[in-house]
Amino acid sequence: MGGLGVETIVIDSGSNDRTAALAEAAGARVVSMPAHEFTFGRALNLGASEARGDLLVALSADAFVTDQGWLCRLVAHFGDDRVACASGDSWSHDALPLRRIVRQDANLARRSPRWGYSNAAGAFRAELWRARPFREDLPGCEDQEWALHWLERGYVCVIDPALVVEHDHTHDPLPRIYRRARREAEGFAMFSGEEPTGLIREWFSPDPYYGSRLKALVSHRRAARLLGAYAGRRRAR
Repeated sequence: MGGLGVETIVIDSGSNDRTAALAEAAGARVVSMPAHEFTFGRALNLGASEARGDLLVALSADAFVTDQGWLCRLVAHFGDDRVACASGDSWSHDALPLRRIVRQDANLARRSPRWGYSNAAGAFRAELWRARPFREDLPGCEDQEWALHWLERGYVCVIDPALVVEHDHTHDPLPRIYRRARREAEGFAMFSGEEPTGLIREWFSPDPYYGSRLKALVSHRRAARLLGAYAGRRRAR
């Protein structure tokens, strides 16, 4: 890790396999929380409260870095005091392949509110977290809500395509796609005030992630995602 001082903290929310034992054997400190208390924000806050570093790195259990230089590239962005957080994305805010580093500010976040920082594999400043922890009541999108709070106060979020990790849910089973979309849409609506849109209108709207309108219309995975998002926005009302 290029001489970086690193401590590893694993939040275990009721695993019943050898996860905790394997993590401890690898040198991690395991902190347990009851499964019924789990939210993403609560788990992140618990881990952050146990950490001693100035920069805190969040990495989901199903996100995998692709090379040994990832952590060094991530923390290098924090040489600028204006950077509140940093993560990777392979797509830009206008759904085109991201080929350069983007410094997202409040104006860009307002234009593309669903695009930005991700705790799936990203880092944030400990001093900012101490001043304002993640919301524990949100079922999802606690990362975007937290980042937006600081962007509106003059900070920036770095989105770097060189920080992309293996973290793909596009081929999950349909019920899981539905639940994930519902959770994220509900969380986003809880802090953005987003109102439910007509499902038929959304169904026939262009989707830049698909090569053609026909592919978008017949995709069963897209259908599960749209239905889940619609249900999530309604739950947040």
